[in-house]
Amino acid sequence: MSKLEQLKTMTTVVADTGDFDSIQAYLPTDATTNPSLVYAAAQLPQYERLVDEAVKYGITNAQTMEARTELILDRLAVLFGREILATVPGRVSTEVDARLSYDIEGSIRKANELISMYADLGIDSERVLIKLASTWEGIQAAQALEKKGIHCNLTLMFSFAQAIACAEAGVTLISPFVGRITDWYKVREGFTPQTAEEDRGVLSVRNIYNYYKRHGYNTQIMGASFRNVDQILGLAGCDLLTISPSLLAELESMEGDVELKLDAAQAREMELEKYELQEKDMRWMHNEDPMAVEKLSEGIRNFTKDLQKLEKYVHDRLNTVSA
Repeated sequence: MSKLEQLKTMTTVVADTGDFDSIQAYLPTDATTNPSLVYAAAQLPQYERLVDEAVKYGITNAQTMEARTELILDRLAVLFGREILATVPGRVSTEVDARLSYDIEGSIRKANELISMYADLGIDSERVLIKLASTWEGIQAAQALEKKGIHCNLTLMFSFAQAIACAEAGVTLISPFVGRITDWYKVREGFTPQTAEEDRGVLSVRNIYNYYKRHGYNTQIMGASFRNVDQILGLAGCDLLTISPSLLAELESMEGDVELKLDAAQAREMELEKYELQEKDMRWMHNEDPMAVEKLSEGIRNFTKDLQKLEKYVHDRLNTVSA
């Protein structure tokens, strides 16, 4: 078997893309999307029908440019999700506007709107994960949504404090960003890991995994934001791994044995202190990690920039239609 095939026997493989052709090629269980992936896919001729469908929906159901734009963006994300779910057997992650990352009620409202749109298309909420930034506010919004049966994927995960708070809130899934952690240490400390065993991003996810399994949390861990296949293979056995098409292709072309790196049974035997964090504790513990503070804020800003690109694209389409 290729290394990708072996990895699939240990870990749920998720495609990090909005490109249906890539999803069909590598047969992942789940898929994740975000505004930048949707924007890139929307430029391709084969997906123009989805853009047209979303624009028509926005024009029909809203009157102002602002309201139409918001509605089209949501509809486009959901339509891509629908197409993805026609290919994968599992779930799709759909992202809440990053500008709501510090707004609990706004995040809950947007999540409900997205789930309602999926329901209008006949898609059960069990097949959808709502993506929220792992701010304190995002985690509290996720906790409220989970209590209503809406499952959440907490993204932009960089600190152990964020991971503990998510587990305590009972969220379905977290997405620690491996590559971005590694990038920070390369730039700030000049440290380039030679193997996965010394990669700070990989070690961060291993730490979270062992803590969750040791203390019996149901929250799943999905490693994300990989820079190379060594990082991916260094987390073989993780609950899920979301991987870009280029790295999926590389794994599929590789031969040799894949070694299990994460084992729940072994983790349950570890001596690991358990934390219970109130808001002030989580914020302080997160603040003590300069990498996590910087990367979380940067990630929210960059997600917003990607969304603004998509907004401009939608504006241009609406102006073309009105002309």
